Amino acid sequence: MKEKSAESILSKPRWTRLVALVLGGLAVIFIIFGIYWSRPPNIFWVNHTIDNERVVVGYSTTDTLIRVAETMLDKPGGYLTNDRMPPSVFLDNVPNWELGVLQQVRDLARVIRNDYSRSQSQSKEDPDVRDGEQAFFIDNKSWIFPAAETEYRKAIAGFARYRDRLADDMDTEAQFYARADNLREWLAQVEKRLGSLTRRLGDSVATTRINEDLAGDPSAEASNPQPDKIDVRTSWFEVDDVFFESRGTAWALLHFFRAAEFDFAHVLEDKNANASVRQIIRELEATQQSLGSPVILNGSGYGFFANHSLVMANYLARANAAVINLRELLDQG
Repeated sequence: MKEKSAESILSKPRWTRLVALVLGGLAVIFIIFGIYWSRPPNIFWVNHTIDNERVVVGYSTTDTLIRVAETMLDKPGGYLTNDRMPPSVFLDNVPNWELGVLQQVRDLARVIRNDYSRSQSQSKEDPDVRDGEQAFFIDNKSWIFPAAETEYRKAIAGFARYRDRLADDMDTEAQFYARADNLREWLAQVEKRLGSLTRRLGDSVATTRINEDLAGDPSAEASNPQPDKIDVRTSWFEVDDVFFESRGTAWALLHFFRAAEFDFAHVLEDKNANASVRQIIRELEATQQSLGSPVILNGSGYGFFANHSLVMANYLARANAAVINLRELLDQG
């Protein structure tokens, strides 16, 4: 009995070392995959023509929507927002990047359904666009029954059918109306998204703001009492989340504006608005520069360390200003 007891005591450190070695190896593997999966996808060239020959109005926008959604699903690591297993369950930057991309995909899909593919408010909506747009609005964290990826691929398939029908000269049902009023509808959505993100990014250093919710209208009312000052400080733990959501938003918008530059070329030329679109694209490209820090720094506005949120807010605010200018140009007769 004494000999067995001595053997068991001696064997325990071996099992401890083995378990520690396995856990250490898994940790290294998770870190390697985490770093690889956290790399953002590259910017791709937007297709302007079909087979480098034909130009079809609407093809570039629809094809870009499809490719952006496919990139979100097929990038290294795949779609991570709804993953429940390591190492992706420990990665929060990529899911926030995906959220930014997905929000822009949803906005553009809805505008295609309600405006781009219809000649007027009482026109019949395209069935492929309708089904595709609805599938994009599944809960982005749904992981089973149904999985978000499954629904998003159904949405992509619906818009792919619509794109192919646009390219088919024999199909007169599929239409894309590149009009100034339709483009303004999409720009209105972009303006709201960029304005919201700019404010949230700026709140990385702000503590409170003056309540302006009812400003400008003396007869305006709210359902509940409104405080004079509102606490807006972004939590230190959420700063990187907002940053990467903004980065994903800008990545998607960069491609969508390049596509709009092709499909709405005549509208932009007629309004002399090409320079505004080019300025928007330039500002969005600046948001995709490589990070020189392994973490998102949140230094004070004039502090020793950088504040990546304020840098991102600067680029998005400048892009939003150009969007507002573009909308004003399109409003002119």
